[in-house]
Amino acid sequence: MSRFGSRALWRWDDEDESDVDDLLIIAGLLEGSKRNKRKKKFRGSLPGRHNVPRDILGGHQRIYLDYFADQCVYNEKHFRRRFRMYKSLFLRIVAAIEAHDDYFRQKPDAVGSLGASALQKVIAAFRMLAYGIPADFLDDSVRLGESTIIECLKRFVKAVVEVFGEEYLRAPNAQDISRLLAINNARGFPGMLGSIDCMHWKWEMCPTAWRGAYVGHKDGPTMILEAVASQDLWIWHAFFGLPGSLNDINVLRRSPLFQSLTSGTAPQVEYMVNGNKYTMGYYLADGIYPAWATFVKAFQSPQGNKKVHFTAVQEAARKDVERAFGVLQKRFAMVRGPARFWSKEDLWYIMQACVILHNMIVEDERDEEEDFNYHQEPHGIPVLRPADYERRDPLVLEEFLKIHDKIEDRSTHERLRDDLVEHLWAIDSSS
Repeated sequence: MSRFGSRALWRWDDEDESDVDDLLIIAGLLEGSKRNKRKKKFRGSLPGRHNVPRDILGGHQRIYLDYFADQCVYNEKHFRRRFRMYKSLFLRIVAAIEAHDDYFRQKPDAVGSLGASALQKVIAAFRMLAYGIPADFLDDSVRLGESTIIECLKRFVKAVVEVFGEEYLRAPNAQDISRLLAINNARGFPGMLGSIDCMHWKWEMCPTAWRGAYVGHKDGPTMILEAVASQDLWIWHAFFGLPGSLNDINVLRRSPLFQSLTSGTAPQVEYMVNGNKYTMGYYLADGIYPAWATFVKAFQSPQGNKKVHFTAVQEAARKDVERAFGVLQKRFAMVRGPARFWSKEDLWYIMQACVILHNMIVEDERDEEEDFNYHQEPHGIPVLRPADYERRDPLVLEEFLKIHDKIEDRSTHERLRDDLVEHLWAIDSSS
């Protein structure tokens, strides 16, 4: 026993215990700092990692000599085939992306060596979109590593949406609607704004926990793109990201397609069919869509020459959106094959960027021989302003409900379809 006696053991209080704990903590920190000093600091590449001398500047020089020099190896025809667009449009996109995102500018790295140029990074992203190939497949052509190419793709599609999305993913304005009405009136469909349908994109890397929500009538999990396209294949409306277990009606209920119309901010439309006046444009749709005033569907079992003729013409014109889907997938094989990214955000940017690039190509190569009269006189139809419906005034809500009822009016749908039957039959009879 200690010379202090047994009573000294009972004089051990909480303050003494706290002091001992502090001393132990300090001793542990000192020992840890000694071990860190003895440990060799990490410098350079990971142990066992092979450094690939890619000759990045040489890669840029070869790309320039192949496609962009005055006496280039491959002519404009080769460029159009491999990059899906003409060189002038491609250079415009590269310049805009480089000015928007500093990542695409050629800069020196940590050791002072120049990195990849904007051409190398954009071409790497374009090749992945156009051919749907793995990033590693492009290493020997653009002289960039796999991880760098994937980063180029993600930054490129995001920059395309941010730079060009407002212009090339816009809803039709007054001038666009006048142009669409003039073109479709010449085709026998006055008041038509385009064709609507949905496309599925298979999601190969869908997480297992989400597969039940994304598996529908297609093989495997998919994501849906709802689109409206015109005859020249311009995609006026692109709503992407809903799970493949939904059908076209479920997607329509969540879609912002009629948002401007219900809010009263849509451009005014007025046209005559078979002597009757209508004030809402419509879209050609297949049989699954509801019988609304804004849709014109074919007859399931047409009886009589007039209805048979109308059904044939409607189904032919409705193929505009199917053709747009086919051209979009042909130009950008990435959205035709299975999606190999985990993030839904990355897939959304990829699809939106492909639609934007598709519209840019359509605009660049559009060739209209006819000079349509796009002018429309105002008809005094009251249009709500955004400030009106944002305040949620009771009168505005009442007007909103009236417009919504007009959109879903079945009687207007049937009357419009009957008028179009007579209109198309009259055109066919006079020809």
